[in-house]
Amino acid sequence: MLIAGFSAGPWSTNCWVVSPGANHECVIIDPGYESVDQIAQIVSENHLKPVAVLVTHGHIDHMWSVTPVANGYEIPSLIHSSDRPYLADPISTLDKDSQSMVKALGGNFTEPQLVTEFSNNLNLQIAGLEIEILCAPGHTQGSVMYKFKDADEPILFSGDVLFQGSIGRTDLPGGDWNAMQETLRNVVIPLDNDLLVLSGHGAQTTIGEEKMNNAYLQPFVGSQKV
Repeated sequence: MLIAGFSAGPWSTNCWVVSPGANHECVIIDPGYESVDQIAQIVSENHLKPVAVLVTHGHIDHMWSVTPVANGYEIPSLIHSSDRPYLADPISTLDKDSQSMVKALGGNFTEPQLVTEFSNNLNLQIAGLEIEILCAPGHTQGSVMYKFKDADEPILFSGDVLFQGSIGRTDLPGGDWNAMQETLRNVVIPLDNDLLVLSGHGAQTTIGEEKMNNAYLQPFVGSQKV
């Protein structure tokens, strides 16, 4: 599997381009601030054909460039139905300081021409990749994680649900601490320990490492052997 990632914009948001390999179709995950050119470079260097944009949730730092990327390649954007309204109005999820930053950066947002929304867990085959969509509310109502079922090394793109040593905040509009607790207990904890986690911010980790070291997961680990 080809995975090319980079950190985008003032929020240091991880954007990913994922494909079975060079000269194949690919998907783009969370195109952040001014990521169009970097995505185009990865696509060109590896002779890829983008076929979809996958959005982990409706916060502006993860979807600043969704519309120009999706419209530019004439491909659909996949997003949970609860977060779809943020595609055209992402500023509504921000605190006042962040709203001022976005205005200073010149943010101007519209919904992409092609949008595919979903509301439940799904198993998809896109670009020759097997992808499981795991609904994981808490950071936002429509937060999801994308699990790529690669035969050699399955990978979880966790968005802002799970980070190395932390989790996504729940104090912004759409956040829900109780929902996040249920997500950690019922969605994250059952995942395999050796599952590689590529988060929306920061370094990579594994589910097993987080069960051992992440204080937010400790209440739910219980007697599960790590």
